[in-house]
Amino acid sequence: MLTIGCHLSAAKGFEAMGKDALAIGANTFQFFTRNPRGGRAKDFDKKDAEALVRIVKENGFGPLLAHAPYTMNASAADAGLREFAKKMMQEDLIRLEHLSTCYYNFHPGSHVKQGVEVGTKLIADMLNDILQPHQRVMVLLETMAGKGTEIGSSFQELRDILELIELQDKVGICLDTCHVYDAGYDIVG
Repeated sequence: MLTIGCHLSAAKGFEAMGKDALAIGANTFQFFTRNPRGGRAKDFDKKDAEALVRIVKENGFGPLLAHAPYTMNASAADAGLREFAKKMMQEDLIRLEHLSTCYYNFHPGSHVKQGVEVGTKLIADMLNDILQPHQRVMVLLETMAGKGTEIGSSFQELRDILELIELQDKVGICLDTCHVYDAGYDIVG
């Protein structure tokens, strides 16, 4: 089955996103779990989430894609920023368990002059602390363009993270073609 959709605003809630997707002929969509440039999340409304689950099931939607905020940095040099990232991801994953089928996409992080090896271990450590055997939500590491000290601009860097994950069946890769091309992979030619 071909699933196609776009990024939708979560401002009016889960059910509204499902209705917006139907209105444009989509059978999936992406949304930010909270303010993409901050960290604040709207209060969770279980009934609103249940309304979206009904829309998804009744209309044969594919998996939805929830995107973490850009401010989440699992490999930050500052321990407080890493703890902030961990808390956001834990909260998001608990909320997303209420949806039928959902992926959780995040930018792995920036090592901030600690080096890729240190940053890679910090990302894996956070995921190993958070991931649960019973969770349904698949966590996706997004490919990155490699600007500054970003981790995840090469397939090798992503593989290195994945190899350190204990619950590997709970983690995958989101291939952002724009980022991959910008990182130097000739996917056009």
